[in-house]
Amino acid sequence: MPRSFRPLVDTSLAERLYRLGLSRNTRVTATHNRTVLVSWTRRGGLRLHAGYAAAPDDVLIAIVRFLGTFVPRKERLAARQRFMAFPAWQHADSRPRRASSLRNVPDEHAPMIARLEGEHRRLNAEHFEGRLTTIPIRLSERMRRHLGELRADRDGKPLYITMSLRHIRRDSWAAVLDTLLHEMVHQWQGESGLPLNHRKAFWNKALALGLAREHRRQPALPGAISRP
Repeated sequence: MPRSFRPLVDTSLAERLYRLGLSRNTRVTATHNRTVLVSWTRRGGLRLHAGYAAAPDDVLIAIVRFLGTFVPRKERLAARQRFMAFPAWQHADSRPRRASSLRNVPDEHAPMIARLEGEHRRLNAEHFEGRLTTIPIRLSERMRRHLGELRADRDGKPLYITMSLRHIRRDSWAAVLDTLLHEMVHQWQGESGLPLNHRKAFWNKALALGLAREHRRQPALPGAISRP
């Protein structure tokens, strides 16, 4: 007998979004993540918490509006505020945090984490006048598609930065610092009340700090994991 499973694509939620203006070429995936409420990538499409199935149309319209191109910043921020205000997590169960994320840091990772935290302090002083909050830095053995990521809560507040161990072992230290600085620009976005994405504000700041556009990765929306 085939094993039963929960479908990734919520067709009813997708149909509502399509009817409200989302491109039918956009795949819609319902998630049950604790902190990632809404995120979008070119490859993965739109991922949003299953609880948004209970949202009124104006909340879903705000999501569609936020994803639109050539939307004025004021309207985009208003749309973000509307869909982030909806308590999606109250309308669908969230998956419990994986036990692995609660384990102590392996001893062999401690020196590298200390080194990266030191670089975070240095880059913060050099490029952000020391105004960024000191947040934890983690290392990931399993990160393959991305070099680093910023985790933020539902309100867009930065929680921690994760760096790929594969990236650290494979690439130059200069490249690793570029990745760290890239994530710190996202941290600056979150702590400045800006949406976490790769739009004009991000690249104005990044280019001013000397990051090349070749360091671009996929965007994420507020309250999501930033996967630049």
